[in-house]
Amino acid sequence: MDITEVSTSQDGKGKKGKKAKKKSAEVDGEGSAGEEKKMVKSELAVAFPPAFSVSEIKNKQRRHFMFMKLKQEKRKQKMQLRKKRRKEREALGDKAPPKEVPKTIENQRVYDETTVDPEDEEIAFDEGTDEFSAYFNGLTNPKVLITTSDRPRGRTVRFCEQLATVIPNAHVYYRRGLALKRIIPQCVARNFTYLMVINEDRQVPNGMVLCHLPDGPTAHFKVSSVRLRKEMKRRGKNPTEHFPEVILNNFTTRLGHTIGRLFAALFPQEPHFVGRQVATFHNQRDFIFFRFHRYIFKNEKKVGIQELGPRFTLKLRSLQKGTFDSKYGEYEWVMKRHEMEACRRKFQL
Repeated sequence: MDITEVSTSQDGKGKKGKKAKKKSAEVDGEGSAGEEKKMVKSELAVAFPPAFSVSEIKNKQRRHFMFMKLKQEKRKQKMQLRKKRRKEREALGDKAPPKEVPKTIENQRVYDETTVDPEDEEIAFDEGTDEFSAYFNGLTNPKVLITTSDRPRGRTVRFCEQLATVIPNAHVYYRRGLALKRIIPQCVARNFTYLMVINEDRQVPNGMVLCHLPDGPTAHFKVSSVRLRKEMKRRGKNPTEHFPEVILNNFTTRLGHTIGRLFAALFPQEPHFVGRQVATFHNQRDFIFFRFHRYIFKNEKKVGIQELGPRFTLKLRSLQKGTFDSKYGEYEWVMKRHEMEACRRKFQL
């Protein structure tokens, strides 16, 4: 049996050779990784054809990476344009062109043929002969009855009580199972000018029926985003008994004009400016936001406001001629969701 001797120097050389191989492999790996990065950068530098879409990339990670990269490039281009325009504006000074107005759904609104012109003679005639003319001519004073659906829960009752503190000369009565057709003649006999019914679903207020007496019209609203006073942060003290001022915003169409007059007739025409209270009905994209504030003049230029509550949002569902009659009533306007909400830039109010 032959035995061959192996020198230790050869073992060292073998180990060194292995280490050298490992180092060379690591260097090759780093080189390949660097080459891959360079390849990615070079690929990103190449402009895509106009018909190319990132969604065509099948690899999910690659698609996400390319999408984020394109987004960053667009953001950089926007920032460069803004800086360029700012420098041009500073250089031109007073001769600079006016700033571009950003595109929004409101200023891209589809024109409505029923938009109200305040100087139109037909509009003036309708205002002088409609159901609210007696109020605007000073012949009647608003008196509001607020009630609820049958067996209301605590949140709905508190909401009605807080509405009564916002609307002057408002009285809260419990329904007690009476039908609205029986309540309306009693309201007319007691000289009420409005009947307001707050409906609820799952102990949350979700609807409002506002009926102008004695001749109508009757509006049905969806109620959402109700926040009572205790649920509001940094609210002011409870409102006083002073008559508030009323602000109506963006009621531009014939339908919106009618709804605006319906809300205006809830409040007395002569506000008490001493109380510094304001009730605002702001229409935006057919959602009517209600806010109740108290203001104070800090100096000649600055005004501070403090929200008193409650706050809620209304969405018109229907407008009916005359008083409430769900069976035989004639409707002026009914919300048809799939037809009217097909175009996002067309509004009804």
